[in-house]
Amino acid sequence: MAETHPHLSQKDAERVVATIFESIIDALAEGRRVELRGFGAFSTRAREARVGRNPRTGDQVDVEAKRVPHFKAGKELRERLNADG
Repeated sequence: MAETHPHLSQKDAERVVATIFESIIDALAEGRRVELRGFGAFSTRAREARVGRNPRTGDQVDVEAKRVPHFKAGKELRERLNADG
């Protein structure tokens, strides 16, 4: 970002990116959906409580219910990734 916007210092560019990520995280923590047009949408999905297994020992482990982040790519991003050449 600093290379494409030479009027910004490296530190300022890092601060801009960090602020954008913090805003996305805060919105998701509040249960809101975040859409970046042409790129995609971030949201959360609920996971039910379940019984899992410890892969090392094979013991059963109770896994609590939780919310997990979910990303759905936007149309423009999918098209550009699948464009020929």
